[in-house]
Amino acid sequence: MNPSCPSHTSLRDYYRRHARIYDLTRWAFLFGRTRLIQRAAYRAPRPACILEIGCGTGRNLVDLAKRFPQAHITGLDLSSDMLERARCKVEGFGSRMVLLQRAYDAPIATGDKFDIIFLSYSLSMINPGFDEVLRICQADLSPTGIVAVVDFHDSRWAWFRRWMGVNHVRMEGHLLVELNKHFTGEVCRIQTAYGHLWRYLLFIGRCRQS
Repeated sequence: MNPSCPSHTSLRDYYRRHARIYDLTRWAFLFGRTRLIQRAAYRAPRPACILEIGCGTGRNLVDLAKRFPQAHITGLDLSSDMLERARCKVEGFGSRMVLLQRAYDAPIATGDKFDIIFLSYSLSMINPGFDEVLRICQADLSPTGIVAVVDFHDSRWAWFRRWMGVNHVRMEGHLLVELNKHFTGEVCRIQTAYGHLWRYLLFIGRCRQS
């Protein structure tokens, strides 16, 4: 995952255009985020360290910080424009909140590993490279840690998949296949949206034992 690769440049350009309207528009599409945090809290009730990959404007970071007041939280994103908005939201949480602008192309834990790695509608936009992200997650998770994912799953409508592709989203059911290769699922639910226009995935799992 070279941060200067064409796909990363394209994503940065995309979010440079969309950062200002992201929170105003994405609530109508990005379902299941709050539910995933609630379910993660049941399986990891007192995490010391949390990582969100693709934290965007920081909406989930705020919810995570409130849900887990004892946790140190790291938010990572490629887009400086998105992180600029995230900083405004999380500044009240002080030193327990860290924001990083970079690609997730290598483990980032320097001391304690992460008890929760949260991915909210980010994996489906990492093409190519989503499978490598999941391998790196395994290296960054603590021995009892969980990965928590909410993302687009699939759509029966080819025109809708093409439209989502214009917005850098791949939704072909491919994420669940790869998640099951790397993690033992404890939560795996596929939900429908807008009368079966598309389906989205909720997944929580732990590293598979070798």
